[in-house]
Amino acid sequence: MGSTLAALDEQMLTVHMIQHLLLMTFAAPLILLGLPVMPFLYGLPRQFTQAVCPLFRRLPGQRLGRMLVQPAFSWLVATAVLVGWHIPAIFTLALQSGAWHLFEQATFLAAGLLFWWPVVQPWPNARTEPRWSILLYLFLATLPCDILSAFLVFSERVAYPVYLSASRQSDLSVLTDQQCAGALMWTCITIVYLVPAAILSTRLLAPRDSGAELAQSEFLRILTPQTNSKRVGVL
Repeated sequence: MGSTLAALDEQMLTVHMIQHLLLMTFAAPLILLGLPVMPFLYGLPRQFTQAVCPLFRRLPGQRLGRMLVQPAFSWLVATAVLVGWHIPAIFTLALQSGAWHLFEQATFLAAGLLFWWPVVQPWPNARTEPRWSILLYLFLATLPCDILSAFLVFSERVAYPVYLSASRQSDLSVLTDQQCAGALMWTCITIVYLVPAAILSTRLLAPRDSGAELAQSEFLRILTPQTNSKRVGVL
C-alpha cells in the first residue's frame, strides 16, 4: 500500500486504471505462465493435500473445476468484474473504502486468472492444442473493454465525480485524466490480447509433426503415473 500507484490512485483515474491493468492483464497471465499449480500442491502439507485434493477427484468437484475454466464462464466473470467495478457508484465506494478497494483488487486478480486460464492452459498433463475458438474468445474479450474505453475517451462529462474533490498533484484536468485512462486501457488491451492471438495463430497454421506429438503423448502417459505416485493427494 506504500507504492506510488497506491498513493496516487485516489487522485488520478489513469493511475487507478494502471492498477487494474497490472492485476488483470499482466500479473494474472504471468502467474499462470509460471505453471504454479503443481509446485503449490507439492508445497502444501501432506495432510492437507490428502484431505482436500480427493474432493476434486469426485464428480461434483470435477464438474465444478471444468465449469470454472470454461471459456464462456471465464469471459462472463471477467466482463462482469470489469464492468461492475467501473459503475460510478461502486467505483466511488471502492475508492473511499480501504476494505472495498482491497476486495476490488482481489477480484480483478481472480478474474484475470480465470480469464487467462483457457488461453495459457497451465494445468500439467491437461494441455491441449490451441483451438480457433480461443482466438474468438480473445476477440470477444476486447469488446467490453473497447466500449468502456470509448466511453471514457469520448465522453464530455466526468464519469467519476469523486475525482473533482480530490487533491491533485497533476496539471491534468479531471476530464483529461479520464480520457488518458480510457486511451491507456484501449491501447493496452488491444496490444496484450493481440500477442497471444498471434502466437496461437502461428501454432495453428504451422504444420504438425505427428511423430513428435505421438512421442510427447507417450512420454506424458509414462510420466503421469510416476509423478502421481510420488505424492498422495495430488490431482
